[in-house]
Amino acid sequence: MYAISLGDGAELRPLEVWHAEEVLANIDRGREFIGRHVGLPEVVADLDGARVWLRAYADKRAADGGSLHGIWQDGTLVGGLLFRVWDTPSGVCEAGCWLEPAAAGRGLVTRGMRLLLDWAFGERGMHRVEWHVAPGNQPSINVARRLGMTREGVLRENHPHHGVRTSTEIWAVLAPEWATAREDTGQHAH
Repeated sequence: MYAISLGDGAELRPLEVWHAEEVLANIDRGREFIGRHVGLPEVVADLDGARVWLRAYADKRAADGGSLHGIWQDGTLVGGLLFRVWDTPSGVCEAGCWLEPAAAGRGLVTRGMRLLLDWAFGERGMHRVEWHVAPGNQPSINVARRLGMTREGVLRENHPHHGVRTSTEIWAVLAPEWATAREDTGQHAH
């Protein structure tokens, strides 16, 4: 399978069912940090949960409905990127991420997402990539901004998280905007 360098000893690779132990170890190292804004730590509560979650994404990939991509730093899985929703007929998908605290602040998510957005727009012909984020998740909001996304609105108190109704900001970038965003940041498609 592919392994794409993100620089500084980091690489982006497919995240497969057989990575369940690595996924659980990654979530365990960052369980509280990751769980502040997303429910992934509840889904990957144990090894069986990791396997079920990875199998669900393997099924999504097989049906062209989503995908998982791991970020490895010096050989250790430290987080991942995903297309939670992928709808080829409409040309719309939703991207997301998670990262353990030791890997935060290095630009890994932004660099990895640039590669995946190049692929989504350039290879797969997507028209719109969405980024859903909790209003208090400033690092994720910063990624959306660095990717040239526009904040389109807020779904107020649209889902429960840790027993509290939370809101979701919707950010997005359209295919024609992506080309401009890449030029503005000095990044060019590979």
